[in-house]
Amino acid sequence: MIYRYAFGQPYDTDAVVLDVPPSEGAVPHLDVAVGEKGQDAVRFSFSMDPEDILFGLGETVRGQNKRGHRYVSWASDIPNHTENLQSLYAAHNLLLVFGKNRLFGLYLDDPGRVTWDLGWTRRDRAEIVSENGDLNLYILEGDSLKAIAREFRQLTGRSYIPPRWAFGYIQSRWGYAGEAEAREVIREHRKRHIPLDGLCLDIDYMDDFKNFTWREKAFPNLQGFLEDARKDHVHLIPIIDAGIRQEEGYAAYDSGKARQAFCTREGGEDFLAAVWPGMCCFPDFMNRDARQWFGEQYRPLLEAGFEGFWNDMNEPALFYTEQSLDRAFATAREQMKHPEDYEGMWFLNAAFNGMANNPEDYRSFWHRMDDGRRVRHDRVHNLYGAFMTRATAEGFRAFDPDRRFLLFSRSSFIGAHRNGGVWMGDNHSWWSHLKLAFHMLPNLNLCGFLFCGCDLGGFGCDTTEDLLERFLQLGVFLPLMRNHSALHTREQEIYRFSIWETMRDTLTVRYALIPYLYSEFVKAAEEDGMLFRPLAFDYPEDARAVHTEDQLMLGGECMIAPVFDQNAAGRYVYLPEDMLLLRFRSAEDYDEIPLEQGDHYVELQLGEFPLFVKRHAFIPLSPGAEYTDALDDAAFRTPGWDAEGAKYELLREDREMLGIEWKKE
Repeated sequence: MIYRYAFGQPYDTDAVVLDVPPSEGAVPHLDVAVGEKGQDAVRFSFSMDPEDILFGLGETVRGQNKRGHRYVSWASDIPNHTENLQSLYAAHNLLLVFGKNRLFGLYLDDPGRVTWDLGWTRRDRAEIVSENGDLNLYILEGDSLKAIAREFRQLTGRSYIPPRWAFGYIQSRWGYAGEAEAREVIREHRKRHIPLDGLCLDIDYMDDFKNFTWREKAFPNLQGFLEDARKDHVHLIPIIDAGIRQEEGYAAYDSGKARQAFCTREGGEDFLAAVWPGMCCFPDFMNRDARQWFGEQYRPLLEAGFEGFWNDMNEPALFYTEQSLDRAFATAREQMKHPEDYEGMWFLNAAFNGMANNPEDYRSFWHRMDDGRRVRHDRVHNLYGAFMTRATAEGFRAFDPDRRFLLFSRSSFIGAHRNGGVWMGDNHSWWSHLKLAFHMLPNLNLCGFLFCGCDLGGFGCDTTEDLLERFLQLGVFLPLMRNHSALHTREQEIYRFSIWETMRDTLTVRYALIPYLYSEFVKAAEEDGMLFRPLAFDYPEDARAVHTEDQLMLGGECMIAPVFDQNAAGRYVYLPEDMLLLRFRSAEDYDEIPLEQGDHYVELQLGEFPLFVKRHAFIPLSPGAEYTDALDDAAFRTPGWDAEGAKYELLREDREMLGIEWKKE
């Protein structure tokens, strides 16, 4: 059952596809306060029992259970994902409340700032505040967590399905300065038989960091490079940022200016802010004409043969505006008048550090919405990255409506899950970020983002051999398996490490699992399910399972429990039912150990990682390959325990179903 309640003047966020008539009467499960103290804000609150668990909010810090912290839905470019953060790159306003005496979901279809005090002020109470007060509130009821999750997906639409090659291993780095270096990366992978399907190109490939351009000196024969990479079965995946450099004679700027496609200040002049190319205009993705214009900009690259892109800097990230720069220097001049006031240094530091992504700047530009309204940016801020994804996907469909392209984005809002995937932002080479990525998985799936992943090895800081290997072991199961690192950090291509053969062996497991992972992914998308689920979704009556946060169900048959700790040689695992432990060292080298329901310590040396398969079930393991084009979808091993008579329906990329029966080895 879904109820809808409208407050203020809701915006069309493109998040909801189901027409739900407005409900009358009191909002179930929630206390509501509208316009307190003359403000626009709407407050929703509810009491919490000690055992209540809160799932949702998609991309946020901390564990699977979101209780006990304060979160703010406000898309923010903050790479240091420490526990105290309240916002990350996305805004996913879905919350499921699960306890002995209650089960419901709530979704705030609100593109502005929303605060979620989930037991932060008072452990026994949740308070959610919509700052705008213009929103549709949806209440979801069902008889299980899975049922409510499915109901929400039906409300918001089917998840994006990428081409199968996108499940292959992708190598990326900010710093591939030219064609020669990029070719070397491909050559080193192929020479060492390290599987590879994609190579991401960061802003280095652009001419002065300008979107839809290439540095001719660095890439003198772009078409030839693209064709040679495809002969090696590698897909080149360029980055596209949100800002368009203000420069007459630059085609994207000139055409965007002519089409009135850019955001403006209140007086009508273009809003400008500095990003990588310098002073930039920002496409008004809230407007369909601007979206159409932006989608058209991809056409030359699509015609050249590119099949995938990643969109970045689309919160939107702003380095500074002229106004924020002036404010910072005014603070500095004032401090110079009082050099003895050492406390003023705090304000000075804050003034310059606060130039980027400044709230005052976000309040200073405007959009032309599809419904004709002119809206200040901060009231719809969280839609910007999602509507960039929408514009890109619409451009792809206009180019070839029958073809699936790879597309993933940094910033997102619910609704964008129909048009592309996400990566979890610019993380760091920290063990805590390995576990954080794991915790984000089920909550992103719950919000519809099935195609997701993290920067394996960590984007910022210098990774270590053991950290990268443990990241790769988690990455084996992530739909988006991308190794990505930042300029001036340690180079972290697999072949640069002394244990590269161990890492390569880990990738062989990924390729052996791709047919199964892809099949389970598509089933989850088409059946409005989740690829990754907290154990509570499958074992709601098992108190141990309900409170387990370092294990996840995967697909219909499996459970994953990675190693998250430095120098660990194993870990404890709770099995809610009998399962077969597959302890992998490579696709050809693994142990099969039957384990009964209960607690177990599993030894896992650095090159080993586990996958648990339910008793009476099995998974299909492909012979593997060095790229997805070479995968054999006919020959499989079938590791399982007591699986007589079991059958698995494998979904191929051509949509054909292949029935696989268990074979006792």
